[in-house]
Amino acid sequence: MHPMLNTAIKAARRAGNIITRASIDAERLQVTRKGARDFVTDVDIACEAAIIDILHTAYPEHAFTGEESGRVHWPADDRVPEFEWLIDPLDGTTNFIHGMPIYAVSVAVKQRGQIAHAVIYDPTRNELFTASRGAGAFLNDRRIRVSGCLRLPEALLGARWPGSAGPDGHASARFKALSSDSGGVRRTGSSVLDIAYVAAGRLDGFCGVNLKPWDLAAACLMVTEAGGLVGDLSGEQGWLDSGDVIAASPKLFPQLLNHLK
Repeated sequence: MHPMLNTAIKAARRAGNIITRASIDAERLQVTRKGARDFVTDVDIACEAAIIDILHTAYPEHAFTGEESGRVHWPADDRVPEFEWLIDPLDGTTNFIHGMPIYAVSVAVKQRGQIAHAVIYDPTRNELFTASRGAGAFLNDRRIRVSGCLRLPEALLGARWPGSAGPDGHASARFKALSSDSGGVRRTGSSVLDIAYVAAGRLDGFCGVNLKPWDLAAACLMVTEAGGLVGDLSGEQGWLDSGDVIAASPKLFPQLLNHLK
């Protein structure tokens, strides 16, 4: 296992321990609102600080982009760093606040613009998803593969689509149609886990709009390393920048793409 992946696992597990301890006494959570239906807790902040501390200690020359902290330890001239870590310390914060055990820690590192290593840790199930470019994807050290689903009407999908109002409202009808045209759609409240489940074959595909790089980096590497396909809503590779993504098994990917175009 690559040393960077080992260090990322250590950091993700440390964050998971913080989350687990906090979940026992959820009434003491400090919750603030970043926007409509967008919350942050003191646990999110503590987890991100712990992750960055572990990674920065091991790799002091690396840069970090976290959901809560933004850019940390970036070059003074703001040039693109050779190594950039993308961190979502608690994906599924709203679930966590309500005691719904569907959330995860996500850590990935980009090297020269390409995602190289990725970790997703679900502390409620003690499930550790890992991947390194060219080395496959794993769940608790067991190799995982995307499903063999062939047709959209039989596919179980995950989705993250916008509400009926706002700048992405025009996309709602296309996404909602998936509920009737597929075998079913699950919206769990954690895009990170949804996409990881595609890699593990638990979901046949996922589609989402307006996601952030820290939502996508780790999980999408796992999908490709598990034999799946990832693209934006035009089928191109701009998903990390646009935040619009389709991730699916190879036979299902073009069907989802055609459906959403």
